[in-house]
Amino acid sequence: MRILGIDPGFERVGIAVLEKYEKKSSSAQGYGGTREKVLYSLCFYTSAKLEFNERLLLIGKEIKKIIKKFKPEVLAIETLFLNTNHKTVMHVAEVRGAIIYEASCSGLKIFEASPPQIKIATTGYGKANKEQVMKMVKILVDIDNTKKSDDELDAIAIAITAFAHLRQ
Repeated sequence: MRILGIDPGFERVGIAVLEKYEKKSSSAQGYGGTREKVLYSLCFYTSAKLEFNERLLLIGKEIKKIIKKFKPEVLAIETLFLNTNHKTVMHVAEVRGAIIYEASCSGLKIFEASPPQIKIATTGYGKANKEQVMKMVKILVDIDNTKKSDDELDAIAIAITAFAHLRQ
């Protein structure tokens, strides 16, 4: 199964595509279980110089392109958390809507996870800090060692959470 994980934002969108695969083992049984592998990840940026509707259009096009290329079955997206800046919350909500729309048009199942759910799925503790989540993400999945942005790692964590909840 392939899952498209998204950490929504309008300046930066964390995007990751993960797939579960059978891990080979050097043991006598020759089976090492299953593990998630990152097929693709990036932090997609939009310029603050653009009008919000232009940024939303660019994000929608990028998501559509990634869905077409990687053919995930599930969109895993973070739910909103309340913020003191209402304008920011509204814009992120609109970005989430555009992403969910593109995924729905492509027939993807939608999985939403709250920040505490993501922390529990990755660290086992719902109040883990960002550093703890990022450290565990790098342990839990096969990922190259190049520096990944926080947004990319958040998208990977969201996809891991979907795998855990969907029991895949």
